[in-house]
Amino acid sequence: MSLALAGVVPPLYERNQEATIYIGNLDQKVTDDIVWELFIQCGPVVNVHIPKDKISGEHQGYGFVEFKSEEDADYAIKIMHMIKLYGKPIKVNKASQDKRTQEVGANLFIGNLDTEIDEKTLYETFSAFGHILSTKIMRNPETGVSKGYGFVSYDNFESSDGALTAMNGQFLGTKIIRVEYAFKKDAKGERHGSQAERLLAANRPLAQKALLGFVGYMPTELRIPLPPPPSIQIQPLQEGYKPFPQQIPVPPLPPPGIPK
Repeated sequence: MSLALAGVVPPLYERNQEATIYIGNLDQKVTDDIVWELFIQCGPVVNVHIPKDKISGEHQGYGFVEFKSEEDADYAIKIMHMIKLYGKPIKVNKASQDKRTQEVGANLFIGNLDTEIDEKTLYETFSAFGHILSTKIMRNPETGVSKGYGFVSYDNFESSDGALTAMNGQFLGTKIIRVEYAFKKDAKGERHGSQAERLLAANRPLAQKALLGFVGYMPTELRIPLPPPPSIQIQPLQEGYKPFPQQIPVPPLPPPGIPK
């Protein structure tokens, strides 16, 4: 039985991201059990998780399915993408791919880490400030030993700002850690957290809601085109019809042969 269905959701650091798929544009009637029954047809499912609002109990239109193997996840993407569930075509892709669409630039560098600190400890410590998209500790590829630094990525700047303010200069394990915004990969010497990134992040939810009627995000190329408006048949006007209440009467034409 799924750990998620049993009420235990495996944390992000324990999931096999390459064998996990993202499912979006879910109708509110969709439940974890329904998703489980649907996707188990593609291969053995490890767990299903549909995040829900803590107050309303409603989900946000998306979820995750982890398979036992990456091959099963790839097969599910090919078979299930854009099938209709309760009349709505669902979006299915790799969770690791969808993470990139959620990133806003709220990426933190965590330096001077104790080598005993692992991804689990990093996740548990920094998840107190908000929803984490990913955590990563850089390790020696041969020995697997931590290089003493890592990264934490949030889905909003309020969370990353809070984590930076609270954790920079604090002890984590036996060392005082350094927390700052990470350098951008595609811009040498420029860090994340700029005003431009914050402006884009602030406008992104509004744009997504406007595009989908406050339902959930779906890229333009995946949206179902609206049907054309029904054709309008124009009825001939009846004799004596007056389109305006104060129509000015037109004098009749004089009979032929009578000068004007």
